Amino acid sequence: MLGILNKVFDPNKRNVNRYEKIANEIDALGPQMEKLSDEALQAKTEEFKQRIEKGESLDKLLNEAFAVVREGSRRVTGMYPFKVQLMGGIALHEGNIAEMKTGEGKTLTSTMPVYLNALSGEGVHVVTVNEYLASRDAVEMGRIFEFLGLTVGLNLNHLTKEEKRAAYAADVTYSTNNELGFDYLRDNMVLYKEEMVQRPLNYAIIDEVDSILVDEARTPLIISGQAAKSTKLYMQANTFVRMLKLDDDYTLDVKTKGVQLTEDGITKAERAFGIENLFDISHVTLNHHINQALKAHVIMQNDVDYVVQDGEVVIVDSFTGRLMKGRRYSEGLHQAIEAKEGLDIQNESMTLATITFQNYFRMYNKLSGMTGTAKTEEEEFRNIYNMHVVAIPTNRDIVRDDRADLVYRSMQGKFLAVVEEVSQRHAVGQPVLVGTVAVETSELISQLLKKKGVPHNVLNAKNHVSEAEIIELAGQKGAVTIATNMAGRGTDIKLGEGVVDLGGLAVVGTERHESRRIDNQLRGRSGRQGDPGITQFYLSMEDELMRRFGSENMMNMMDRLGMDDTQPIQSKMVSRAVESAQKRVEGNNFDARKQLLQYDDVLRQQREVIYKQRFDVLDSDNLRGIVEEMIKSTVTRLVALYTPNEVVEEEWDLEGLVEYINLNMLEEGSLELNEIRGKDQEEMEEAILAKLKAKYDAKEEAFGTEQMREFEKVIVLRAVDSKWMDHIDAMDHLRQGIHLRAYGQNDPLREYQMEGFAMFEAMIASIEEDVAKYIMKAEIRSNLQREEVAKGQTAVHPKEGDGEAPKKKPTRKVVEIGRNEQCECGSGKKYKNCCGR
Repeated sequence: MLGILNKVFDPNKRNVNRYEKIANEIDALGPQMEKLSDEALQAKTEEFKQRIEKGESLDKLLNEAFAVVREGSRRVTGMYPFKVQLMGGIALHEGNIAEMKTGEGKTLTSTMPVYLNALSGEGVHVVTVNEYLASRDAVEMGRIFEFLGLTVGLNLNHLTKEEKRAAYAADVTYSTNNELGFDYLRDNMVLYKEEMVQRPLNYAIIDEVDSILVDEARTPLIISGQAAKSTKLYMQANTFVRMLKLDDDYTLDVKTKGVQLTEDGITKAERAFGIENLFDISHVTLNHHINQALKAHVIMQNDVDYVVQDGEVVIVDSFTGRLMKGRRYSEGLHQAIEAKEGLDIQNESMTLATITFQNYFRMYNKLSGMTGTAKTEEEEFRNIYNMHVVAIPTNRDIVRDDRADLVYRSMQGKFLAVVEEVSQRHAVGQPVLVGTVAVETSELISQLLKKKGVPHNVLNAKNHVSEAEIIELAGQKGAVTIATNMAGRGTDIKLGEGVVDLGGLAVVGTERHESRRIDNQLRGRSGRQGDPGITQFYLSMEDELMRRFGSENMMNMMDRLGMDDTQPIQSKMVSRAVESAQKRVEGNNFDARKQLLQYDDVLRQQREVIYKQRFDVLDSDNLRGIVEEMIKSTVTRLVALYTPNEVVEEEWDLEGLVEYINLNMLEEGSLELNEIRGKDQEEMEEAILAKLKAKYDAKEEAFGTEQMREFEKVIVLRAVDSKWMDHIDAMDHLRQGIHLRAYGQNDPLREYQMEGFAMFEAMIASIEEDVAKYIMKAEIRSNLQREEVAKGQTAVHPKEGDGEAPKKKPTRKVVEIGRNEQCECGSGKKYKNCCGR
């Protein structure tokens, strides 16, 4: 009965059946395409484009277009997509996630929906996790597109703006997720429209979609500038924290990785820093520094969360095990770790522009992705990105033997058992891949294998230069490879001669990751394309995941049964318990990402408004209308401020209003008191605006229309950029402290939304006021030039997928001004008495 219900109500089954019918129709077109000459096959691209222009939809073209790419692939690469790859391609075209197992040919699958969607001429982005994969795919798959008459671009970190623009102008663009996000932010910081490199975002296919949209969803891309702050407080907080004792002075929650001072710890802090109350508003900064120092000492572990290399703290990506060179933890945590390790403390930075991957990729008209492991995060993909996960069947049945977990009492017993297992399999020539979660685990197992005399390769964050080569050889007879999670992505392990007869590749996991996907990826390295294989996880009661979810009871049971370190428990019940623990952690992580998105949505809405207005400024030939609206808004606010409705007319501060207008917008004596006395607010506004318009007209006549138009752009861009950057920084500080509102029975998110909106409105008013002042008062120079408000460099907080150094923005030449020269801001004062103070 249950089987019948599953067939009726399982949406995955329905989609797969539908895709299979379409795949059969595409398959039927195969002989017809095979008969075409190269020229006739290539001519199909132009034919499709013309049909689209006449109004035919991409869905109508799907069968023919897929058949054309399939035949093109056969002629160019020798590879002919299987029926399951056609099904995966249909899922991608429909804006879904195709879950295809390792070795099923995801890269080739993507060529069909990429080609179909590129026919519209609006561009398709193929997104990968690192530049090696982007370059490889652009070369290998790009040959198919070029054969069929489409252009292919490759967007890399080191390219110039001209090269990037060319890459984005191509029909198909290969890029990493980081570079796409940074280019979007940089495009919204340019001073001339011609400097922008991206086109409007049309369609993206994301390879390893779970890695980019889930694992990295909590890590915003940031372009930051230097903010000079004292490093003394980091040193003082570090010295103080070293004296504290667990439980006496601070508590640690292993489950949430939370650490905080006890009453005794707070008293010690107050004594050490000579203050009365650590939670006084004036000691917020000190409190923050102590908390970060505590986190650095108690939570952040050397060789697990980070490594120290060449006098620098380098972050280790917990999902891939890669080194994140050039990346820094935010909110002062990186500096706290530098103080802990006795290194030079570097300056904190100020955020100039920021976006999360969640919000960047939701801007595409259509989004799809592919991975070997997405079903476990299906709810998140559906809720946040409106993408459904479709599990595509494998071309050949999986015959891999996935064994139940072996659970040992202690870590030592577990590692000895792993080494014994590896040496036995190595003795018969079976290749073994040992998966570890942390760098230190991979090094420990390496030492134990050396003592046993087993030759092996180690692939971790400290040794990833020859990654592709090591992984390629991992399936050869007798090969033993120890790898952190980085071995789970991108490159296939192909079996050497005679390995199939030995049982295929054996995968040994030394610990369960908190995400089931990472474990499934490790399993998926074995048994590709119907090959045999075996996978087994070795756990201990001392593993972090086991400790976080109460392994004490099971340890007591093992003690009562008299079991020692050499006797493991092997039961499906334990495996299920571990899996339910993983589900709980995944649920917590999803909630955290969802909450981050809710907070980030506040900034997203504001960012969209500012970036749209900024583009309108760049795109417009004449800003006078916009500027006059800003002046009108400013005058309306000023009149309301000096003549409030709740105050009787006799008490209005008309002198103050006249003085402000003359000082900030007109010349001294231009507006006289009798010109506004006795009038209502609307009449006052009209009188003031008439004066301002006359001055505006005179200014334009004196300097010429062309120069006036450029002057308006210089003023508006400078005001928008400087205020927006200050606003991002202010929002960041608000976000960090908003959780304290919960103590007052207030919803922190609602408070953040309300205060963020109020701050945004204040920023808009401030921009309008600045523009009004400078347009009316500043002098127009003949060497008028748009200038960047701040120099920035790219960064990812707190981690990034491929450990490349941050890309510096090009610097502009700064003209030195003498102290006695006239100030450039147009105030008419000497530099030393104005901006040079």
